[in-house]
Amino acid sequence: MPEGHVVHRLAVDHLALLGGAPVSVRSPQGRFPDAALVDGAVLVGTEAWGKHLFHEYEGDRIVHVHLGIYGKFTVHDADAPPPRDTCRMRITGDRATIDLVGPTTCELLDPDGKDRVTAKLGPDPLRADADPDRAWQMLQRRRTTIGQALMDQTVIAGVGNVYRAEVLLSHGIHPERPAAEISRSEFDALWKDLGALLRKGVRQGRIATRDVYRQEACLRCGGPVRRFDLGGRWAYVCANCQT
Repeated sequence: MPEGHVVHRLAVDHLALLGGAPVSVRSPQGRFPDAALVDGAVLVGTEAWGKHLFHEYEGDRIVHVHLGIYGKFTVHDADAPPPRDTCRMRITGDRATIDLVGPTTCELLDPDGKDRVTAKLGPDPLRADADPDRAWQMLQRRRTTIGQALMDQTVIAGVGNVYRAEVLLSHGIHPERPAAEISRSEFDALWKDLGALLRKGVRQGRIATRDVYRQEACLRCGGPVRRFDLGGRWAYVCANCQT
């Protein structure tokens, strides 16, 4: 599943390619019938919150996309090929065509509907309005491990498995440590580094570091990396750096 930096980069790119002008919106697959309600409208803005993407059209119409595990956007130039049979949504402007296939969610919302989606999400370190105090308070109420809490989108939005593994390694925190035992100074350091890693990912269009994720040996100390199931997802821990 794409982590938060990917969705923020998509928001920037989509607005640059299609924003400020009327666009054609349709659903070749037929599973997004509300495409007709924004077809021909001006794309006035894009926004990302964690792993959720919002295309904002004139008239307070908002297309909400969550890519999930299999979702993917593909960008074509003005001379786009015919859409695939699995294309959920095709957006066509003067400069580009963007196809969406395989998302978990592709739906039309009004502003209240968007608010209901974002109200369920924790602060996003990439957003200027993110409140780390709110994330800290939610973290303290969790009776799970810090590894599970960091992946909980209601605590911090946008963090996925790679960023979780890297930031915990950076601070020598074992993913099985109880979330409520994390000190405020440790949390502040985690929050700061998550923001820095995510911003770097937006700039470079990729995750720049994988010192422990899917490694057999830690790239920092050379020690063995253990992989184990944590709440249904693989967790990675260096035997030397994260006691």
